[in-house]
Formats: sequence, C-alpha cells, structure tokens
Amino acid sequence: MPLPNSMNTAKGKDFQTKVAEILSQYYKVEFRTEYPIPIGTPPKVHRFDLVSSDLNYIGESKNYSWTEGGNVPSAKMGFINEAVFYLQHLPKDKKRFVVMRKDINTKRNESLAEYYFRTNEHLLNGIYVVELDIFTRTVREFGL
Repeated sequence: MPLPNSMNTAKGKDFQTKVAEILSQYYKVEFRTEYPIPIGTPPKVHRFDLVSSDLNYIGESKNYSWTEGGNVPSAKMGFINEAVFYLQHLPKDKKRFVVMRKDINTKRNESLAEYYFRTNEHLLNGIYVVELDIFTRTVREFGL
C-alpha cells in the first residue's frame, strides 16, 4: 500500500536532512536546507533543498526509486527535470547538482541516478548528478 502524501513529504525531508549531513562531510562545508535564492528575471525566490554555507554548492534532492516492477518512474523523472530547470537559473560558477538516493535495478544492472544521467546528460548544461547511499554514506558524482 502506498504511503499517504503527507508521509512521503516527511520521508523526503528526512532524506534531505541526511543528505545535508553526509554532503557536509564529503565537501567539507556545512549545508543548509530549504535555503532561499532569487532566480530569473524579474527575480523570484526559490527555496533550494541544499545550499552550502559558502553558497558555492547548490542542489536539489530526490528520494526516488525504480517502480515496484522495476520500470522507470516517468513522472518522477519529470520532477528531476524541473529541479534541473531551477538549477540552470543559477550562475555557472556555482557547483549545481541533483542528489538522488542510490537505488539499483537488478534487471538493468543500473542505478536510478546512472539511468537519469545517461538519458538526460544532454539537458544538464553543467549540472551534475550525485548518487548517495545513505546506509554506507558513499557518494558518487556523474558529470563533473
């Protein structure tokens, strides 16, 4: 049985908090969550999921997985593309990324982050993908 949307939001916030902690150690700079930055013209504030205290790293986090049947979660891929769209409005000298939870599809022998990067690299324009394994606290980067 799927979780109610209110519980999915809580899971997303929990993931975001863990990601901020792990990336703080990985990049050696503190991360804040839900940090407001104006983007676009005229500027409008967007709250980015993860922003380093020095404002050099700015990212969005997605706690997504393959579908139960091992298929691509198409609607969720659209939400990742939306996150990339917001990140593209930031200065190119910032390290802009989307961080995804490590989730392996054994039929494809590929993680969801690997799949997303492979199929959308042409749209990223300098934004990289970070894959995070919460259990082992390991980080992989695609597109740097």
